[in-house]
Amino acid sequence: MTLRVLGVDPGLTRCGLGVVDVERNRRATMVAFGVVGTSPEESLDQRLLVIATSIDEWLDQYEPHVLAVERVFSQLNVSTVMGVAQASGVVIAAAARRGISVALHTPSEVKAAVTGSGTSNKDAVTKLVTKILRLDAPPRPADAADALALAITHAWRAGSGAAVATTGPGSQSLTPAQRAWADAEAKARRAR
Repeated sequence: MTLRVLGVDPGLTRCGLGVVDVERNRRATMVAFGVVGTSPEESLDQRLLVIATSIDEWLDQYEPHVLAVERVFSQLNVSTVMGVAQASGVVIAAAARRGISVALHTPSEVKAAVTGSGTSNKDAVTKLVTKILRLDAPPRPADAADALALAITHAWRAGSGAAVATTGPGSQSLTPAQRAWADAEAKARRAR
């Protein structure tokens, strides 16, 4: 079965969107990508409405099985964090209205999954996304490439078994690497 994931790199000025189909063998194929932009001159309610309308259109058109959204990350600029959180909330609510599950991934998790290093820069992520998806040209702008990276990350992690419980029935089928990843994810959730 092919898993369709809509990745969202949330933001008020630029909200990156990327849809990827991933087969069981981890072969990923790009379906669509784009960016929803809003102007800082617009009122907050109108900016959020633009994002809400766009995400509704993407959900209706591409019918993803799951959304992968970048987890709001503590940054020094509080207004940026607030904008990302507000855009994320609009996206998550749109998915919830349709019964579509949402997964949150940190930027470091995405970089590590796609490039092998959690400290990679945006250029490295874009380069690897282009290679993984077998694209002729890098997806631009970087927000779109980041959204595609989020989708790839989630599909690969979901397919790896890391999303299953680390204790109880079925946990014995995890490889040591999958168990370590799932344990680290559970520890991060408890620390919040």
